[in-house]
Amino acid sequence: MRQILVMNTVKPESIALFCLTPGGVALAARLRAVLPLTCYTSEALLTEGFQPFQGSFAQTLRHAFSCFSALIVIGATGIVVRSLAPLLQDKFHDPAVIVMDERGQHVISLLSGHHGGANALTRYLAGLLGADPVITTATDVNELAALDMLAIELDARMENFRAAVKKINQMLVSGKRVGLWGEAALREALGQCDTRGFIAVESLAALPELDALICVTLQAALPPLPVPVFKLVPKRIVAGIGCRRDTPSALLCALLRQQLQTEGLDPLALSAIGSISLKRDEPGLIQLAQSLALPFEVFSAEALRAHEHHFPVSAFVRQITDVGSVSGPAAWLMSGGQLIGETLREQGVTITLGVSHRC
Repeated sequence: MRQILVMNTVKPESIALFCLTPGGVALAARLRAVLPLTCYTSEALLTEGFQPFQGSFAQTLRHAFSCFSALIVIGATGIVVRSLAPLLQDKFHDPAVIVMDERGQHVISLLSGHHGGANALTRYLAGLLGADPVITTATDVNELAALDMLAIELDARMENFRAAVKKINQMLVSGKRVGLWGEAALREALGQCDTRGFIAVESLAALPELDALICVTLQAALPPLPVPVFKLVPKRIVAGIGCRRDTPSALLCALLRQQLQTEGLDPLALSAIGSISLKRDEPGLIQLAQSLALPFEVFSAEALRAHEHHFPVSAFVRQITDVGSVSGPAAWLMSGGQLIGETLREQGVTITLGVSHRC
């Protein structure tokens, strides 16, 4: 049995819809039939399946901004902009915001087109209604891929991500030559992504003429290259961890980084840590997961025992946990048996790494 304790808080995957006129309510009712929507309208227009504004439209919209993944407003763009302006942060934090007219002729991607998913939702809604999707993102207008969308598709991270997105997307729409290379184990996943506008690079040893290069890799270091390099790191590495009670989080973090360094892996590649369910309330592991913004997966002793035969076992560990090995079987379960390197055993801590290709 597996349980996942998610230590980082994310917004729920949900959509709130707001309508201000009878025509808007009618259009919202059509959309409710095919989409899971929470619909709001005024007391005067309230009908079955709709919730009333709590206070004013603007107050309810602003509250929803922090609670929903996407907002759809059937109404004027201006009122939406004026209502939300004080809350706006950036495209990496704001929810998707979409505006449409009550006749369903135009669907406008207003905020968070890429990272928030507004462009994709706009296209979907336009397809349902036979409407005109209004998307102004430069890469979309020019029928090009975008670095932030590539990162989302690969579930990947990058150092200085915001600056890199701005630079690379601008280079793409300006006709610059941006290469895209992926290490062998990631090429299948990369082949399923939108890469329009990028120049495929087969080998780092034989680069074409480029203005910049995106390298999709789990590796901590790349060879010196004669071009500006931006490393995009998919979250694929899992770490099974066993430890004594009350092991400090700082020690766990240091040993985990040591093990990643030993295997030449970028810490950004971490996707989850795991242990036995006995450790679900272990402060050091909980703090480690929180500090790295990773899910903490725990497994029953029974689930771990099914795979302990792959690893050296300890009578002492079995006495405490009812299974002879913790880190190895946990990493095995998280990675489907795709382990990396040897298990670290130091200061009462064991760490086993694996690579998972689940997105």
